[in-house]
Amino acid sequence: MPPEAAVAQVPRETRTCTITELAQEFDITPRAIRFYEDVGLLTPSRSGRNRVYSQRDRVRLKLTLRGKRLGLSLLAVKQLVDMYESPADTEPQLRRFIGMLQAQRHQLEQQLEDLNLTLHEVRQHEANCERLLAQRLTGAEPPAPMAD
Repeated sequence: MPPEAAVAQVPRETRTCTITELAQEFDITPRAIRFYEDVGLLTPSRSGRNRVYSQRDRVRLKLTLRGKRLGLSLLAVKQLVDMYESPADTEPQLRRFIGMLQAQRHQLEQQLEDLNLTLHEVRQHEANCERLLAQRLTGAEPPAPMAD
């Protein structure tokens, strides 16, 4: 039996992987995984000097990366990941998650508004520079700056 077939027969919940395998699966560096360990997001077991990652670690890493894509801080991600594993009633957890998502959405909306204002200013400066350049190339005198 090929080794791949033997791995496929092991239930996913009991499969383990190395830091290299986990890094390859999620397209991140082993250093990033060790950082997530340092902040308490992952807690692999050890086999000698080697880290052994369980399905639980894999799910926690997946949730961590999803939270990062949403723009959440690592502290917020850790709170969410810890909430995910809590056996407590899910209603308070969902309400808290909704609150975190709303706060993140408001922050992103503000950033988008700021970016749109900045883009508008950049376009104005760009148009002004192009107008001045065109005047210079045609030999026309640029208008005198207006006094404030």
